[in-house]
Amino acid sequence: MNLDKESHVRSILKGLTWRVIATATIICIAYLTTGDISLALEIGAIEFIIKFVLYYLHERAWQLIPRGTFRKLYRKYINPLK
Repeated sequence: MNLDKESHVRSILKGLTWRVIATATIICIAYLTTGDISLALEIGAIEFIIKFVLYYLHERAWQLIPRGTFRKLYRKYINPLK
């Protein structure tokens, strides 16, 4: 097991727990804006699915970049004296 990278399961669990918090927030905002709980729940459900998939893809894309890559590029090209 490579401890430098997150597993797919960990990425999924992180996405799910964050989406629950974020979706509850958007449902509250939608309800306060529209006054319609069914519309607020519908907006929340759509938002949950789309943003969960995007979050997962974002997390996995970052796993393709070796840790320290940006630090190395910074030291090489931006601040070569340090």
